[in-house]
Amino acid sequence: MTSTGPSRGAAFFDLDRTIISGSSVFLLGWAAYRAGMVSNRELAADVANAATFLFAGASDEKTDAVKNRVLQAIAGVSVERMAELGDQIIPRLESEVRREARGLIDLHHAADRDTYIVSASPIEIVGKFAEAIGLTGGIGTVAAVENGIYTGELAEPFCYGEGKAIAVRKVAEEKGYDLRLSYAYTDSAGDLPMLEIVGHPVAVNPDRALETISYHRGWPIVEFSRSRKKVMKRTTAAIGATAIAGASFAAGVAAGQRAAARRGLIRRVLG
Repeated sequence: MTSTGPSRGAAFFDLDRTIISGSSVFLLGWAAYRAGMVSNRELAADVANAATFLFAGASDEKTDAVKNRVLQAIAGVSVERMAELGDQIIPRLESEVRREARGLIDLHHAADRDTYIVSASPIEIVGKFAEAIGLTGGIGTVAAVENGIYTGELAEPFCYGEGKAIAVRKVAEEKGYDLRLSYAYTDSAGDLPMLEIVGHPVAVNPDRALETISYHRGWPIVEFSRSRKKVMKRTTAAIGATAIAGASFAAGVAAGQRAAARRGLIRRVLG
């Protein structure tokens, strides 16, 4: 633990369907296809998996498939080549950042909290993207490397589900964060282990399972950028806990809110 000062928390953000609206793994797959690392058939499977994830959320089976595809695609690839792929897709990822998510991140920075992306995508991509959009750091899947070449195996637990919780605990221990004072944001019930280890879990654009869990546990639910509507939901038991989500939502899209409110496109629901 490196911190010796007063206890402080951090904020941990899922990437796909939380900070961005789509799938970073699909964008990586497309870049790999263009580089000749992925076949037409494999790309088609990645498109199907990304579409399923976008509209229905990730299942454990789909997650395992994505993990295996990523490891298969990078086996035998140099770390230098992966860095080049990252440079190609990061501008696209930057263009996908939701303004509401940007507002949440900025609010945490204003409160002097460090911020991290936590994603199943490769750490080489996640780390660069986190730096590009001004976060403290990235936490991602770490693949094994020998002599500068990816082996196709994992060096650390896959950064999804319990693997995300393990990675967040590791960073908290290294940096001295108090997880009871920390925040976590995600859309998927698959990330429940990460939500459960922080004091302030927040569901963002939740899948059905996470929405149900959040409602019963009194966790804040924030929903935005779906079609042409921007919506915030609050569970009755979580009104106090949603203060940061509400304030940051307003900070991130104040102008957009005012315009949308005039069109009647924003509503607040107490469920």
